[in-house]
Amino acid sequence: MATEAETENKPKAVGRLNKGAILKLVEEPNKKEQNMPKFDIGDTVEVHTRILEGEKERIQKFIGVVIARRGEGTREMFTVRRIVANEGVERTFPVLSPRIAKVVVKRSSVVRRAKLYFLRDRVGKATRLKERRVEVAKVEGEKKKTRLRGKARTRARKKAAEQS
Repeated sequence: MATEAETENKPKAVGRLNKGAILKLVEEPNKKEQNMPKFDIGDTVEVHTRILEGEKERIQKFIGVVIARRGEGTREMFTVRRIVANEGVERTFPVLSPRIAKVVVKRSSVVRRAKLYFLRDRVGKATRLKERRVEVAKVEGEKKKTRLRGKARTRARKKAAEQS
């Protein structure tokens, strides 16, 4: 049995370290504003990366479909997949990497999954995704992008045809 003097000398438990809070404190000063466009899983993107060859620096493009996004904050990553010479090539990029010059969204696709790993098993035309179309509706002389479906789309098209 421990005596009263022994229990007084033991350090008290301060509590568990909150790993998320510590990471936030470290990442906050390192956060920088980057003009990265908003893109989702299923979008076809063109990633411009800076490549160092000796003393020269050049830009290399990698065009493909975003099949995954993971992480958050400064640790966020995205994976782009493309087919080169009938071989699937995947490349993972950090979102806030200084090596990325820019990201251009070529087209958006309709997907219902968070990860498109099933595209790895598909070949040829089976890898194509349905394109997400964005109609432009004129609202009081001002262009406003909205997604119109069904009858609303046909009404907007008729109204645009009548006005022009």
